[in-house]
Amino acid sequence: MKIGVVTFPGSLDDVDARRAVTLAGAEPVRLWHGDDHLGGVDAVVLPGGFSYGDYLRCGAIARFAPVMGAVVEAANGGLPVLGICNGFQILCESHLLPGALIRNHSRRFVCRDQRLRIENAATAWTSDYSAGQEVVIVLKNGEGGYVADNATLDRLEGEGQVVARYLGANPNGSMRDIAGITNDRGNVVGLMPHPEHAVDDLCGAGTDGLAFFTSVLRQVPALH
Repeated sequence: MKIGVVTFPGSLDDVDARRAVTLAGAEPVRLWHGDDHLGGVDAVVLPGGFSYGDYLRCGAIARFAPVMGAVVEAANGGLPVLGICNGFQILCESHLLPGALIRNHSRRFVCRDQRLRIENAATAWTSDYSAGQEVVIVLKNGEGGYVADNATLDRLEGEGQVVARYLGANPNGSMRDIAGITNDRGNVVGLMPHPEHAVDDLCGAGTDGLAFFTSVLRQVPALH
């Protein structure tokens, strides 16, 4: 299985994402922001960082990168897509996911190990977890507060589209403690914490994030 990882100008975590893909047992494929195709990959990861320097808004320019035309089309056709941190912001800017990510309520960058509860274990990226499972995954963001209108929030909760919630003190002011969401089909997931930084005990953050990458290996045939 091939999983493409997109590199935008300003991406920081594309290398870590490719390593996580390898540890999960898949083949990472480098995708460039200027590509207008996905090279036949089976899934795509939009990594964390500061695409295009976060000018205008986080993810606002990346949304118009040539590769995103291919990502949007493929995602609408069922291709699994995971957006991590800045990737989550890009998914919202691309209207593949609802809502937006705004500056942390503390107005400070947050970097810490974060407890999460997996709410939806039926998506392409979370099926190796169990619903209600508590995990610890690295969080690092300055604009990670998820916001949406109440009707959207009610719909996300009512239809089981909240993928993960923060436990303990809310780190960035996200509404209803939302750390990640999915689309109604379950193939597109946006997550503010960084599972690619929690895939190897050697790094000190444990391996709770690895299941995000192993999950999709079993889900791709069903989604196609």
